Amino acid sequence: MEKIRVLVVDDEESHAVAVAESLGRVGYDCVVATSGAEALRLIEEQVFDIVITDLVMQGVGGMEVLAKAKRELPDAEVVILTGHSTIKGAVTAMQAGASNYLIKPLDINELRTVADKASQSQRLQRSNIELQRQLNEKFGFEGVVGSSPAMHSVVARLRQIAPTSASVLITGESGTGKELVAKALHINSPRKNKPFVPLNCAELGENVLESELFGHVRGAFTGADRDRIGRFQYANGGTLFLDEIGDMPMAIQVKLLRVLETGEIVRVGTNDPVKVNVRLISATNRELAEAIAEGKFRQDLFHRIKVVSVKLPPLRERRDDIPLLIDYFLKEFASQHGKEIRAITPAVRKVLLGYAWPGNVRELRNVVESMVVMDADGVLDADDLTEDLQQVASGGKAEGLAGVDSLVGKRLDQIERHYIAETLKLAGGNREEAARLLDIGERTLYRKIKEYGIG
Repeated sequence: MEKIRVLVVDDEESHAVAVAESLGRVGYDCVVATSGAEALRLIEEQVFDIVITDLVMQGVGGMEVLAKAKRELPDAEVVILTGHSTIKGAVTAMQAGASNYLIKPLDINELRTVADKASQSQRLQRSNIELQRQLNEKFGFEGVVGSSPAMHSVVARLRQIAPTSASVLITGESGTGKELVAKALHINSPRKNKPFVPLNCAELGENVLESELFGHVRGAFTGADRDRIGRFQYANGGTLFLDEIGDMPMAIQVKLLRVLETGEIVRVGTNDPVKVNVRLISATNRELAEAIAEGKFRQDLFHRIKVVSVKLPPLRERRDDIPLLIDYFLKEFASQHGKEIRAITPAVRKVLLGYAWPGNVRELRNVVESMVVMDADGVLDADDLTEDLQQVASGGKAEGLAGVDSLVGKRLDQIERHYIAETLKLAGGNREEAARLLDIGERTLYRKIKEYGIG
């Protein structure tokens, strides 16, 4: 594992250096800040696992450093240094989120013991992330669930892209899981221990979007009462995910292109460039080629953000994945909401497998969560379906079902053959699942498959 990074904050420089050196000798990667204000800046710009800060300092004090660390580095351990006269303040800091406190003058062995305890917590978190990564590999690529040929192709492409720093453009309909794929690329990249920072470009106006991306300085505009770093700076060393980039205003597109070409951002209200090292992942549900032709998207920016592209198929084109996704979401939400779900009836599975899912994976996920929340008996049945899907189940909204043909006037054996073949498709070729949906025995299904010559 990578070294544990420690920020040591004390306005007595000699003391701060002594603490850093004593921890550095036993393998910690230490950075020193000789004022609270400097500590606030470093916490904005870098990632630390442990923050060791004096409680009483001139200007910005330890409580402000603690509050900043809890906001910007929520997983970091914060240790407070205090004198005998301010032990009460240290207790207050513990109540505000500090993990421990040490009394000056420091005992080096005690300092290392406290640091080791904090680092063990950090290493445990990293181990859990690695374990989760290994577990997820059984089902997909960091939660990108799917066993269909379409998703196998996507996952294989992601595995090739992830270790690089290439800019990636993810395309696909709304609800296909573009942000999930972006997170998967980040977690499987060398930048995984740095921030993953998402931003939806469609939700913000031009001026707000510029400030969100690049930051601003105090007085840059009305209401700018303090300096603020933008998403690029916050993501430094990590990954910035720009969702719905096709809706980005042209003026911001120009500035984004400059950042990608120079590796520098300029905060609103200043001309001073700031170096950034960020991997950009973008996503859109729009056809950018059409936006370029309409003069709404810059072609040079398009080529910059699309060094590599990933296209996510809609759920209707990966129907084999629906049973796996249902089970995946059932486990997730049963655990999240403290519910025990023992079974899901064949009739409900048939509705879920046959529905067209215009909202894609997001819609399926929301429906399964709603069913888990509404369930009262541990068995998901028609009464747990959402109102729209209850209409589908009762036949009142047959247009919502996928692949249902008019079979009026055909022989009964033709109708039976059709429904067995279609059910096998919906079940992804899983004969056990198909038999359950058809409410017949597996042996009967095998006999029918052979009798009708179904491939």
